[in-house]
Amino acid sequence: MIATKISPRIDLLKTTTRQLSTTPSRKMKVIPYQARSDNWMYLIVDSSNQAAVVDPYDAGKISKAAKEAGVNVTSLITTHHHDDHSGGNSKFLSLHPDLKAYGGSAQSPGTNIVVKDGDTFTIGDDISVKCHHTPCHTQDSICFYLEDKKTGEKGVFTGDTLFLGGCGRFFEGTPEEMHTALTKLSKLPEDTVVYNGHEYTQGSAQFGLTIEPENAALKSLLKKAQEDSCTTGKSTIGDEKTWNVFMRLTTPEAKYVYDPQTVLKACYPKECVS
Repeated sequence: MIATKISPRIDLLKTTTRQLSTTPSRKMKVIPYQARSDNWMYLIVDSSNQAAVVDPYDAGKISKAAKEAGVNVTSLITTHHHDDHSGGNSKFLSLHPDLKAYGGSAQSPGTNIVVKDGDTFTIGDDISVKCHHTPCHTQDSICFYLEDKKTGEKGVFTGDTLFLGGCGRFFEGTPEEMHTALTKLSKLPEDTVVYNGHEYTQGSAQFGLTIEPENAALKSLLKKAQEDSCTTGKSTIGDEKTWNVFMRLTTPEAKYVYDPQTVLKACYPKECVS
């Protein structure tokens, strides 16, 4: 997978305000942090300064950021058990004991609440969370859909199931399962902001253009990914349905040419997925 080089630090108090599309300015605080060369981990903060961390691989880094921001971390969320997402859980929990640690299976270190499809919980006073089981990349992959009950803002943390313009490798699943997972995500509200697990946007867009070379939205996505090393949190499910070829395989423009399973099988394990 072609990955874009990412600047080594993102300031906690500066949310991602540059827009990839028509995403409105966000009031629900979601702050991405780089881990390793291209992973994203996140701090989610509600209006009462209650917070959750997502996939805190670099536990020291995100713990320090939370402390500097003066937030009270109450929850840890793991999107799936792969080490580059769950590998920092034990250290983070040692720094912040007694947290609720949500995950799709006990394979993720420190998980004390195993969630299943349709389960719900809250972050602080304002943010409701609904769990969507999306098995394929791993069988314990969960996409966490958030909604701010005061503002109506929406977001989904997709781990390695959905990338901007792409999808994850089928390490533990099948093309049929990935198609089902992406179809499920496509039914979320179109203004749901996407927060994914890796900065793979440039490579995903380049691949997409080999399938839909005249897709203007894909061309725009590639240009913006080339200009911006942090694309997560700046586009929506509605945007994905215009530029993600894996979410467009049953659209009127594509269905007469492509069978979803045929395309997904042909793509694995090429660089469109990771």
